[in-house]
Amino acid sequence: MKKSGQNPRSKLAISVFKRLYAEFGEVETPLHFSQPHELAIAVILSAQCTDERVNLVTPALFKRFPTLRSFAEAKLEEIEKYIFSTGFYHNKAKSIQGFASKLLADYGGVIPNTLEEAVKLPGFGRKTANVVLNEIYGVNEGFVVDTHVKRLTKRLGLTNHTDPVKIEKDIMELLPPKFYRNFSLYLIFLGRKNCAARRTDCPTCVLAKVCPSFQKH
Repeated sequence: MKKSGQNPRSKLAISVFKRLYAEFGEVETPLHFSQPHELAIAVILSAQCTDERVNLVTPALFKRFPTLRSFAEAKLEEIEKYIFSTGFYHNKAKSIQGFASKLLADYGGVIPNTLEEAVKLPGFGRKTANVVLNEIYGVNEGFVVDTHVKRLTKRLGLTNHTDPVKIEKDIMELLPPKFYRNFSLYLIFLGRKNCAARRTDCPTCVLAKVCPSFQKH
């Protein structure tokens, strides 16, 4: 593995990070939560759904089910009623209940602080585990790859891959771990602001001077 800053992609990644830091500063996850398990559930709900929609759903959901135990003992149909508008509600309800039950049974209700253990929880792929570990524990074992990150890392020439796990590996080789959390969030925010899937606003983008895709035009 090459050290950050010693190859063109690393230099580009660091340049992108610095420009996005100047644009967005310190950032917080867009998902609203007050307890660790609420963040985990919000991330499970965010699959194939916008953060805005999740934030509309979770206040009533968390009021009705205020504890892990209440989720674990709930009827699936009732959980589904609260999360219906997020899509894929059957599978999400099963994942939420499975997560709550396993967390109580195997971890005493405390989310484990390692990626190896976190991915054992129902509903937890690497993305969900990385988000939760980053936000709750400040642990940077991995890099969060969502649809925005997948799209922008390719457009920026930071990876040639489309598989999230391979993209994650590529980015982790380009930047120091302390940058992982914010870099992912920066790309998500930029994706919403300037670089959507079907619409781009390249001339006003803070990355216009360094983005290979824009330079080709």
